[in-house]
Amino acid sequence: MEMDISQESYELDVGNLMAAYAHHNFASPPSREELAKECLQEATKLVQAVADALFNLPSTESPDGPLVALPQPTTRLPREKPLPRPKPPTKWEVFAKKKGIQNRKKDKVVFDDQTGSWKRRHGYDRVNDDKYVPIIEAKATDEAGKDPFAKRDEDKKKRVEKQEKNRHSNLKEAAKAGALPSHVQLAATSLPITGKTQAAPRKISKDELGNVAGMAANATASGGKFDKKLPGEKPPKHDKKYRKFLPVAEGSGMGSLEKQQTEKVLNKLMAKSSHEILNVQKAVNMYNVKKDKKGRIQGVEYKTKMAAKNESLASVDQKLAMAKRCSHEGVVAGAKAAVVASVATAIPTFACGKMIPWARANLNPTAKALIVSTVAGMAYFIVADKTILKTARQNSFKQG
Repeated sequence: MEMDISQESYELDVGNLMAAYAHHNFASPPSREELAKECLQEATKLVQAVADALFNLPSTESPDGPLVALPQPTTRLPREKPLPRPKPPTKWEVFAKKKGIQNRKKDKVVFDDQTGSWKRRHGYDRVNDDKYVPIIEAKATDEAGKDPFAKRDEDKKKRVEKQEKNRHSNLKEAAKAGALPSHVQLAATSLPITGKTQAAPRKISKDELGNVAGMAANATASGGKFDKKLPGEKPPKHDKKYRKFLPVAEGSGMGSLEKQQTEKVLNKLMAKSSHEILNVQKAVNMYNVKKDKKGRIQGVEYKTKMAAKNESLASVDQKLAMAKRCSHEGVVAGAKAAVVASVATAIPTFACGKMIPWARANLNPTAKALIVSTVAGMAYFIVADKTILKTARQNSFKQG
């Protein structure tokens, strides 16, 4: 093929940077290398034609070089992705269509009589805003002692909650758009769903069976592609399952999903204290179990220690009681012996006193000395006994 083919023989679409030569016929080359060489030559000619067309367009100077505004494309290319599905209608849209209600477009700006200026119909600083009403007129049906401003805020909160509930209801209805209807029954002998007394129909329509078969095929991992087909079975009506890949080009929206996933993984790995990794409830439960176990162990040890201490105190008390009893018996015996000795000494003395007057002077001092010595001995033994008991008890507490 010669290189002097004119540019007018090519079909150029500068808007899409595309060029084509529809009248070229490839001769049967002797080898694959010859075919690749000829394709490279033709591609070079087409690229040169597109470059010549670009340099013929008006351009503007810039720091990066001349800039050219491409014209509108002339070739209609197919879409990369299918058209978006229409959103399922809400309850109000279904009702309005049934009743023939048409939406009238309202102006976004309304004149406010109170301030004498134009304000928004909805949103911040809107017209007739309840927040800027200083006085609320009382009605005959109003409850006495109730704040009308608080009641207004409460009513607004209820309206917002009702709107949010309706929004969630619409989302649920939209999610059920592709599901089987509730009146479709697969079992022939099933009970009626409506609860009426009449029996459910045994025969299911052909369309319902087709919907059920399509749903069953989509339930498999391959979307019904490798399922065994029955004789006369038509292909499923429902779409197959496709894998969802991350977009190649970076950008806002779907283009930043890969970046978000990577950042999430890195945050989990590198964060010093991540609440997503730490299971707070599990940690609290483990701490409570350890605390209870430690308390039980300490309670058993305390009871064992106190039992040993009480046992030692009981043995000490028994020994002290025995010693006290022995000491008391010794003191009593000594006192009795002293009294007997003094009495035995005093009786002859008294007898002699009657007979010998000079002995009466020596009687009283002798008897008194014997009695005083006896009482002093008894007191000494009692004090010594108490001191011994007190010292023994203190030593037992120190050892415990």
